[in-house]
Amino acid sequence: MQPYLGSSPVAATRSLEEAREAVAQVYLPHELVGPRDAMDMRLNAVTDRRLTVGYLTYGAEAELTMPAVEDAYHVNLCVTGETRAHRGDGGRHLTLAGRDGLVLSPVQAHTVAWTPEAEQLILKVPRVSLEAHLSDLLGRPVADVVDFDYGLDLTTGAGQTLLAAVRFLCTELDRPDGLAAMTRAREELEAFVLTSLLHAGRHQYSDALAGRERTRSLGRLAPVVEHVEAHADADLTPEVLARVGCVSVRTLHAAFQEQLGESPMSYVRRIRLGRVRADLLAADPRSTRVTDVAMRWGFFHQSRFAQQYRRQFDELPSATLHR
Repeated sequence: MQPYLGSSPVAATRSLEEAREAVAQVYLPHELVGPRDAMDMRLNAVTDRRLTVGYLTYGAEAELTMPAVEDAYHVNLCVTGETRAHRGDGGRHLTLAGRDGLVLSPVQAHTVAWTPEAEQLILKVPRVSLEAHLSDLLGRPVADVVDFDYGLDLTTGAGQTLLAAVRFLCTELDRPDGLAAMTRAREELEAFVLTSLLHAGRHQYSDALAGRERTRSLGRLAPVVEHVEAHADADLTPEVLARVGCVSVRTLHAAFQEQLGESPMSYVRRIRLGRVRADLLAADPRSTRVTDVAMRWGFFHQSRFAQQYRRQFDELPSATLHR
């Protein structure tokens, strides 16, 4: 089988120093231990705004020691052979081909030992990309590092989806006149890869992402919140939401203040602003107007909308569109 991303070669070398330098340039600084001139290292990689995706093999026993990099997550998906890894807090994990992966936290040091047969698909995801994407999925700000479990189970449904999505991305980027030339489709597929990663890995936001945390904690508000999120573009009023929750408007207001610390309509506005943001991030700025997206989600007073948007996301909607 031809290596993934064969149309985007970065390095092919038997030199230990050249191998270390190439991986450092694409991914992160590290120390590399292995045979000095007996490697069969190959690195292919493509970098875009949301992430870097690459194929890496050393063709020899190799050990990488990596410091905490602070600004990016690295995801290793083992497709051939195996690796053994440990990190600064004592965590350890064995990856087997097609069954396991690793998520390297940006705030931990890591050491990963490769067998000669090991081949990996490796993602580098800037913190700002992953955490902003998670924020959009949750509809609320994410200020913490996403604390993934070290190991990534690729045998689960979500794990298989992640591996298939990354393989598909690599295959399409190799196709002449394919995804690499289709900017919008490429961005949507990269966003799907990030969503798949957040669902496949276990972390402190997993329950919220799956809706389990909310169902447990919101009690009788759960059906109201679910209705808002499913019908954010509909005509939502306190009276409508009270009927959904089978309570009075007064009880609805009291429950929202107690459970969420805000009024029902403040919650509706926050969800709608999140939908606007998601649409703006996915839109082509050459053919999209902020006003049209805002009106789609019920914001008809543009100056007030811009103030509310900036208060929630700390940037103007026009800046989001042109990112």
